[in-house]
Amino acid sequence: MSVNKKSSVTGGRGSGNPKRVILFSGKRKCGKDYISDLLLDRIGSNRACMIKISSPIKAHWAHQNGLDLQELMSANEYKEKFRQDMIVWSESQRAKDPGCFCRLAVDQAKAQDKPIWIVSDIRRKTDIKWFTDEFGGNVVRTIRVFADENVRQERGYVFTKGVDDIASECDLDDVEEWNWRVMNNGDESEVEKCLTTMIDDIESIL
Repeated sequence: MSVNKKSSVTGGRGSGNPKRVILFSGKRKCGKDYISDLLLDRIGSNRACMIKISSPIKAHWAHQNGLDLQELMSANEYKEKFRQDMIVWSESQRAKDPGCFCRLAVDQAKAQDKPIWIVSDIRRKTDIKWFTDEFGGNVVRTIRVFADENVRQERGYVFTKGVDDIASECDLDDVEEWNWRVMNNGDESEVEKCLTTMIDDIESIL
């Protein structure tokens, strides 16, 4: 896979897509995948698509090293064995082109066909900047998912040096401006409130 290929993601915008791009962010095991999956289920795959910035990274890593891509994409512990090496490699690619994985992830998801894009794993300010520059601040919405550390530990989180103390986990820690925030400690009513707010926002532009 060539990660430096600057493919166009705006060629299909004669259709007016995307009408809304929702960028999810949060620490490991905070539950951002869980909530983004719920949002996709509520909106429906006929109107929305899921975009994962990690998809082209994991696809490359699986191809180069003969690994199981489906296992790498899952929430289990398989991917943790390779996380640090994938981070090092992906950082070397971002140093050349900060938007490379954003572009590739959009292309892989065939997102241009859908009006609503849900990006489940924003990790860097450059990710937010790329989507905002590409599609406009009036289209992009951001959400930060929080969970207490003890809750994250119950979900399997273990602090790992070289993973949890570098940019891929920490670059967005000092960002204060989010369109939405949700505490995901297991209170489903909090999640439901946030989902309702997001869905109302989405329905208002469809």
